[in-house]
Amino acid sequence: MREIIELFIIFFQIGGFTFGGGYAMLPIIQEEIVQKRNWATDEEVIDYYAIGQCTPGIIAVNTATFIGYKRKGVLGAIVATLGLVTPSLIIITTIAKFFKHFQEYRMVQYALGGIQVVVVALIMNSVSNMFKQAVKDWLGVLLFIVSFLIIAFLHLSPIAIIIPSAIIGILRWRNVESKE
Repeated sequence: MREIIELFIIFFQIGGFTFGGGYAMLPIIQEEIVQKRNWATDEEVIDYYAIGQCTPGIIAVNTATFIGYKRKGVLGAIVATLGLVTPSLIIITTIAKFFKHFQEYRMVQYALGGIQVVVVALIMNSVSNMFKQAVKDWLGVLLFIVSFLIIAFLHLSPIAIIIPSAIIGILRWRNVESKE
């Protein structure tokens, strides 16, 4: 029961201090889940993010659900997910109630602009960490470059990139397995 409560508290904190969406929460997950508690490895978190990106729903919620499930099954998944979304529900409800009264203030606009810059820095840090973990050889570099260029210039759906990349990974795995 202690770990169930801890799951809720940790994901409540992550949900309460993650501005900018699911990718911005990666550094906090890496610190709290991977480094402090050893509840998952960096590789597992990257896998959760990848699966969370491919499945319906919000990547942050999907990742919390995966981690909760890994720790305590269905109950852990539910508790971690509730922990993550509860602060957002509280914050969004509060902001919705008062935002129209404050959105015109220049101080609020500047504060939001400052938060946006920090969120971009957090996301870039997460991308750097994920790159170091996921891109390990020439094929990874090639997939990264091609995927980035397709997303940046052709604006294709991520699914159109993820599925062929998964197939390439499977073919590579089969090739490596057959040589062993």
